[in-house]
Amino acid sequence: MPMRSTSTILAALLAVSLLAGCNNNKAQNPSPTQAAAAPTSTEPAPDTVVATYGDGQKITFGELNERIKEPLANIEKQKTQLRKQGLDGFVTERIVQAEAKKRGLTEEQLIKAEVDDKIPQPPEAEIKKLYDEAKERLPPGTTFEQVKPQIVDFLTGSKKQERAREFFAELKKNNNVQITLPEPPKAPVERKQVAATGPAKGPENAPITIVEFSDFQCPFCSKAMKTVDEVMAAYPNQIRLVFRHYPLEFHKEAPKAAEASLCAADQGKFWEYHDTLFANQQALQVPQLKEHAKKVQGLDAAKFAKCLDSGEKAATVQADMADGQKVGVNGTPAFFINGILLSGAQPAEEFRSIIDAELKEKK
Repeated sequence: MPMRSTSTILAALLAVSLLAGCNNNKAQNPSPTQAAAAPTSTEPAPDTVVATYGDGQKITFGELNERIKEPLANIEKQKTQLRKQGLDGFVTERIVQAEAKKRGLTEEQLIKAEVDDKIPQPPEAEIKKLYDEAKERLPPGTTFEQVKPQIVDFLTGSKKQERAREFFAELKKNNNVQITLPEPPKAPVERKQVAATGPAKGPENAPITIVEFSDFQCPFCSKAMKTVDEVMAAYPNQIRLVFRHYPLEFHKEAPKAAEASLCAADQGKFWEYHDTLFANQQALQVPQLKEHAKKVQGLDAAKFAKCLDSGEKAATVQADMADGQKVGVNGTPAFFINGILLSGAQPAEEFRSIIDAELKEKK
């Protein structure tokens, strides 16, 4: 992994965090950058006429806002998140610069010493194994030595990102960083009535129910899975998680993968198969779905294949999608925490803020 400046690493981490989810309708979900660029001038009064039609019929600014209130609320949330993430990056950059100066190093040298050099290179056998597995897909004549640096980057990249986060956290603690960015006014909480039907885990009488609409082919759903696991572990007796399906139209393998997971659910192996699918998002064609089933301990592969081939679970997937559309889901992942929508692969802190507020209300 070549040496990179602090700002480059931060930019990479920030870019990942800003990619919130897979979406069918990009126009309804402005990016955080677009949200930040929104004008801040005083808005027209609610009774301001913004369009006329027919025989003097009018549409007011208030009516317009009511019609698009959910996208508008998402924009405000994205602006807040962008400011928090931008401030975090700004602070980190400054304290890394100060630390590098204190040690008599450049920023690149500091990052190399504290991040790159602290992650051991993978064993030669592991590097060679990955090369052998990918050799047929490489351009003819490509040698092991030519691609070895890229393979090492692939094998160590996530570990180096994690070490970078740890190092930045250490610097913040040592520098007594205090964030005083004002929180925006709390908007009224809007709840949706979402049926908690489908594969579930967690206590049935838990005070918090999270209904997740997801897509096995969506990379953001895979990313969110780790966050959900973290949140479930932090509230072991207080959350019930219900999984519902929302395969997006441009993810061609996702509908059948959703059916496959329900076939596994019939045998009590939904979550094991769920994890397998998210770990193999590039292998979701029907023959591969059947191969995955053979690797799940205790899952009868023949019975699974018969269920999958029958198409009997397609109606359940369609019902989940219809219910999702009714409550405003237009992308994945989408979470309803006691009916409160949290859209996209959000950080654990966003889940905790809603969960803590809900638990506080129930005391």
